[in-house]
Amino acid sequence: MRLPRSFRAPIALLFIGLGGLSALAVPAAHGAEKTTVNQFQAGYHHFNIGDFGITALSDGTLPIPPHELLTGARPGEIAQRLKAGFQGERVDASVNAYLIKAGARLVLVDAGTGELYGPSLNKLSASLNAIGYAPEQITDILITHIHTDHTGGLMDGTRIVFPNATLHVEKRELDFWMSASNRAAAIPFQKKYFDEAAAKIAPYVKAGMVTTFSGASALFPGIRAVPSPGHTPGHTFYVVESRGDKLVFWGDLVHVAEVQMPNPAVTILFDIDPAKAAAQRRKAFADAANGRYWVAGDHLSFPGVGHLRRDASGYRWIPMSYANDHFLVPQQ
Repeated sequence: MRLPRSFRAPIALLFIGLGGLSALAVPAAHGAEKTTVNQFQAGYHHFNIGDFGITALSDGTLPIPPHELLTGARPGEIAQRLKAGFQGERVDASVNAYLIKAGARLVLVDAGTGELYGPSLNKLSASLNAIGYAPEQITDILITHIHTDHTGGLMDGTRIVFPNATLHVEKRELDFWMSASNRAAAIPFQKKYFDEAAAKIAPYVKAGMVTTFSGASALFPGIRAVPSPGHTPGHTFYVVESRGDKLVFWGDLVHVAEVQMPNPAVTILFDIDPAKAAAQRRKAFADAANGRYWVAGDHLSFPGVGHLRRDASGYRWIPMSYANDHFLVPQQ
C-alpha cells in the first residue's frame, strides 16, 4: 500500500508530537523509568450494557500540550476552551481500555501503551489484575487502530502478553502499518514508529492469533465493528448492544474533549487524514446526540464513558454518573 500524500507532510509533526508526548514522561531517551502504579487511585470502573458487563480499565494518564497538537482551531479558541474547562497549558490525557464480559468470552477493547510512553502509563495489566483477571484469560482483543498507545501493551519485550487472545483488526489498518513500502516512504525518524507497530503486532500475526475484517462486520452476538477511517486508514468503532442499551467505543475520535466537543472541526496532528477525521467526528457526535446512547473514548477523562448533548453549535460531554452497585464476577 502506498503511503498517502496526506500522511507525508503532517506526519513529521505527528511523530514529533508523539516523541514530545514521550519526552514529557521520560526524561532520558535511553529507556523509560519503571512504571509506578498508584495504589490509592482507582484503575477500573464497572457498569452494565444490557446483559454485558463492561469495565473501564486505566492504563494511566499523560500530560499533553493542546496548543502544540491541535489544528484547525480559530485564533485564541484553544486557550478560551481550556480556560472554560478549568484546564491549563497541559491536559492530563487518559489512556483507557475496556473489558467486555460476553458470556464465556472476555473481550478487551485496545491494549494500552506498554513501555513506550513512560512511567505514568503501562498500568493496564495492574488494572486488569485488580478486578480479578489475568491477561491469560482474555479471549479476544478488538483493536480500534494500531497506533502504539493502543497496541503497545500487547507485548512485554519479546513476550506475548495475551497468549490466549485473538486480535481483531480492520484489514486496511493492518496492511497499512505492516507495509514495507509505507515504512520505506517514511523519513528516517518516522521509521521507528512503523517498527514499534510491527514489534507489537507481528508476533501475533506470526502465531496465527490475528483475524481481520473489512468494513462493517458482526463479530460476536451483540458486538459489531463500524468503519471510521480518518484518524488512521482502518480506524474502527465497536458497538455493543443488548436489551435496548447501546455503547459505542470511539477509540481516538476525541483527544481533547474541552476543545473538540464544542468544535468538532478541530483536528490533531496524530490524524493521518485530518479532513476525514473531522468528518467522522461530526457524524459520530450527531449520531450519539440523536441516538442518546453511551459512548466511550480511549482518551476521554477516565473512565471515559458518557453521553453527548447538543450545545449551541457544538456538543457538551455528560459523563456517566458513578454507581457503586455493579459487579463483574471473575471467571473461575
